[in-house]
Amino acid sequence: MSEWKVLLTDGLEENGQAILRQFATVDNHSGISAEELLEVVGNYDAMIVRGRTKVTPAVFEAGKNLKVVGRAGVGVDNIDLNAAKAKGVTVVNSPTATTIAVAELTMGLMLAVLREIPRADAGMKAGKWLKKEMEGGELWRKTLGIIGFGRIGSAVAQRASAFEMNVIAYDPLRTREEIEQRCGCSSTLDDLLEQSDIISIHTPLNDTTRNLINEDAFAKMKDGVYLICAARGGVVNEEALLAALESGKVAGAGLDVFAVEPPGVTPLVSHPRVVCTPHIGAQTVEAQVRAAEDIATEVLAALKGEPLRWKVA
Repeated sequence: MSEWKVLLTDGLEENGQAILRQFATVDNHSGISAEELLEVVGNYDAMIVRGRTKVTPAVFEAGKNLKVVGRAGVGVDNIDLNAAKAKGVTVVNSPTATTIAVAELTMGLMLAVLREIPRADAGMKAGKWLKKEMEGGELWRKTLGIIGFGRIGSAVAQRASAFEMNVIAYDPLRTREEIEQRCGCSSTLDDLLEQSDIISIHTPLNDTTRNLINEDAFAKMKDGVYLICAARGGVVNEEALLAALESGKVAGAGLDVFAVEPPGVTPLVSHPRVVCTPHIGAQTVEAQVRAAEDIATEVLAALKGEPLRWKVA
């Protein structure tokens, strides 16, 4: 048995823990505070986090034995990659595990917003028969603009094609040929904003994408457009979105992510034409089992010095 020690800060499915325990001691400190993390991280060779734990420069400084940080999921905006590089710590994630879950939630948000499913359900539970008031829209033959056409964006495109939607996509990291192979038609960002009936966002949060969907972007969109975001909070400027909803420029929005999480009962969250979920894109049983296996094997590979599939830094 190796003397490697692995710290779990946000929990991990048992199948992943079992893989780790074959080669390392695993300590599950789910929910650990930032202060407690700084006190104990120096004892570990590896740490596996989800989105809650912030792996700051101070954490890397305190982690004197830290060799690898694993993110059970896709986004690594909660991990300071520059600090990781400065300390020689490898960062890996599990980007494929949650693709299906997020893509399916995206389609669910589209249907919920266009058909006002939450409002209809709330009415029924309140003893109201709102049939005459409920006249929604169809996905059929709508133009879906997908911003960010990686694994999740292209998975959404595949599912949208089953609804006979017209899919256009913008992704500066993909060639026209790649986008066309993934069930999309390549577009510039401006053309996508102008032509789409529904816009779905699937980009990471970074300096390039922060506030990408802002007041100027909304001004270019069709009147009555629908906006879906199950990517990262901060890509959509929430003040600009609220103003667009109030003006009628945006007919409805489906949001799984927010700039501040949890956001509380804000005017955007409580808006009658917004369907909100609490960042549950990856929260399926199947996705969590896949993510646990993927990140456990990747972290062990990093500790062993073996080739990595998903090295971020």
